[in-house]
Amino acid sequence: MELRDRSPLGTIPLFSLAEDSLLEFGEDGVLVAITRWGEFDLSAATPLAREALRRMALGPVSLENVGVPTTPAGAVTPAWTGADDASLDAILTRLAGSVVRSLGLRDGMGPLLSVVPVASAPVFAHTPVDLERLVRLSRFSALRSRDAKLTVESPSTGYHAVLAQPWAVRVAAALGRPTAVAELAAETGVPLDVVAEVVAYLVGAGLVVVADQEGRFAEDDDQVLGLWSYEELLFHVNSRDWRVVGAGEAVERPPAPLVKDVGAATGILLHRPVAAEPSPAAAPVRAFDAALLGELLFRTARVTSVDTVRRGGTRREVTRRPYYSVDCLYELELYVTVNRCRGLPRGIHHFDPVGHRLVPVNDDPADVAAMLDMAMVAAASRRRPAALISVTARADRMASVPGGLPYARTLLNLGALQQSLFLTAAALGLTARAVVVDAGGQVGRALKLDWPSEVGVGESILDVAR
Repeated sequence: MELRDRSPLGTIPLFSLAEDSLLEFGEDGVLVAITRWGEFDLSAATPLAREALRRMALGPVSLENVGVPTTPAGAVTPAWTGADDASLDAILTRLAGSVVRSLGLRDGMGPLLSVVPVASAPVFAHTPVDLERLVRLSRFSALRSRDAKLTVESPSTGYHAVLAQPWAVRVAAALGRPTAVAELAAETGVPLDVVAEVVAYLVGAGLVVVADQEGRFAEDDDQVLGLWSYEELLFHVNSRDWRVVGAGEAVERPPAPLVKDVGAATGILLHRPVAAEPSPAAAPVRAFDAALLGELLFRTARVTSVDTVRRGGTRREVTRRPYYSVDCLYELELYVTVNRCRGLPRGIHHFDPVGHRLVPVNDDPADVAAMLDMAMVAAASRRRPAALISVTARADRMASVPGGLPYARTLLNLGALQQSLFLTAAALGLTARAVVVDAGGQVGRALKLDWPSEVGVGESILDVAR
């Protein structure tokens, strides 16, 4: 099918370097590109390639303006001609993780949309789409607002798209259901040639998928992709990669409190053991009591000291505790739901790691029962555990150290704490193991958390060894 209803202006491909990229021109022809993915020596670049890069550093530019042919229709990669053009082609491939590809109209009013790389070596395959073939957003793609613009993002690809003008927004918003390019043009009122190019850019970035001739989408039948839900893949990617714009940048924040302020409430002082190391129980523990819980928390989670450390030219206070924490964050808080523990009242308590005490939080029988029942079900047990330790994380403390991926670090810290709890419990003749108990926000309500400034991240059951 031929393109009809063309825009009188026509579309034009534009290229630029990512905002966090920097070009350094030195003596003797030295040229270095400094990007979030590392530094690239481009000293071998030809004069034409250097001029193109210089203009790209200033914003979206048509390569036609520097004498470089644009991508022919149907080509997957630019078809440069001549030595200079090959040089630029090779450089753009090396810098793929920092080259922003935009689509504009020939009106000089800026891009309709921009395809922004979020991985170090993404592959952009610009291929025109058959106007009658069904297309739709990938099931991993989502539209969201970022910096006052609508974006299309996906954890399954190395790009996200910034929809800078209404025409691009209309097309992307209509791609929630399978439809053909020709139908999109009629539905949105956007010229057919513009719709075709917007779709081609989104397909090239992996954000939109194309059906086969029978109308089936390959990702729906992909057995590997089928193992992942959108939420799980998004969580994985954002916990491992700096894909989120701004991740890794230092942000000035007021110092977060070293420990949670539990107020002046009088708590229950816990047992402090005298021996330096726990000794293995000579005989199985038959009853769980306050002394055992106190020793367990003393050896695993108390604040042992407050120190001052230097990082990045600044000094800050940190706490020290028996378990490892990345950058001495110690953003984790412990809550103990007591069921059967001799010497302690039934209820939910917060553990104060400085005063080594339990501070009452909630003694509502329904909330206590709900927490213990969830733990029992999660542990595939027939009775409620003697106690449940719920671990939460304070968001201000999580993000108090400059750097990306704060939640990923919190999960590492949770693992270190739980391992310490499990090993110490075994040495004391107790059993401890991790369970997942949250159901519809029940944990947050029972612990009376101020969500999302403090969120639950893990639970462990405690009982006597059998």
